[in-house]
Amino acid sequence: MSKLHENVQDYYGKELQKSEDLKTNACCTLTAPPTYILEALKLVHDEVQAKYYGCGLTIPLEVEGLRILDLGSGSGRDCYIAGKLVGENGAVVGVDMTDEQLAVANQYIDYHQEKFGYKASNVSFVKGNIEELDTLGFEPASFDIIISNCVLNLAGDKQKVLNDAYNLLKPGGEFYFSDVYSDRRVPMDLQNDPVLWGECLSGALYWNDFLTYAKRAGFTDPRAVENKPVTVDNKILEEKLGLIKFYSVTYRLFKIESLEADCEDYGQAVAYKGTIQGGEHAYDLDDHHHFPKGKMMTVCGNTYKMLFDTRLNRHFDFYGTWETHYGIFEGCGGAMPFSSADGSETASCC
Repeated sequence: MSKLHENVQDYYGKELQKSEDLKTNACCTLTAPPTYILEALKLVHDEVQAKYYGCGLTIPLEVEGLRILDLGSGSGRDCYIAGKLVGENGAVVGVDMTDEQLAVANQYIDYHQEKFGYKASNVSFVKGNIEELDTLGFEPASFDIIISNCVLNLAGDKQKVLNDAYNLLKPGGEFYFSDVYSDRRVPMDLQNDPVLWGECLSGALYWNDFLTYAKRAGFTDPRAVENKPVTVDNKILEEKLGLIKFYSVTYRLFKIESLEADCEDYGQAVAYKGTIQGGEHAYDLDDHHHFPKGKMMTVCGNTYKMLFDTRLNRHFDFYGTWETHYGIFEGCGGAMPFSSADGSETASCC
């Protein structure tokens, strides 16, 4: 395990100096950022942006005043974006184990404080391994949101990361993160390839193993926000990988202890008020729950709780009780939750 950590530190501290040094497009964000992210990104220093190796969008709507933890924060790009979005009353902590990345992140703390117009910086960085979060002095249940951008795949003990993340979240909090997943388990010989691991490919979790790990940690009903097929765009590495397909996926995992294993029907409904900044006309909970402003929509019990038992509560009207159970919520399926490489759709969970 220590050799793995050394390889990752060398790859991201010495081998890579800027985003263009990546040998594949796995650690590239495939979706154009929404306006609220772009506006914050304009304030982030160029050197911090140049060392960005993420694969998705990891900061959800409605974060003002919250306390956020970024796992594998690198040069601090997402931390500084989050620092702007949470406002002066919020706080962001980044954890990374690579000295070179932390040096860049720490160099620009005062720069961003001035750019944001804050009296004091609300962003800080801690050196540490995301597989050892329980040793870094964080209080249990002390973060509203945990984010991470293309870093979980670099961890050897992914179950430990998920377990610790669950422990650090407040009730109703969420782990909102992007990472690379595979359509099958990656063979051990490829996992031992330092370039493939550093490029976020051979450490990618088979999607069904990830769901098992997440549920085992306490995140009973993982929700995919978006997914995109990853094309490696490197002939030599493509030949090594063979038929394995990869996906960049953003997940949100809620810490709600009473969620059920399946989507159950209690005859409940919700209506979105249109009061979330950046989502005035509609709000997307995940890739199959789109809530237009003012429209009453039936939901399963888990979705009801994800809205009722979290910071999203004040933005919805809620209808129904838990008195009558009507069976499984219609539309639930067990197919792979990602779009296929040819763009065809797969069944959604509810």
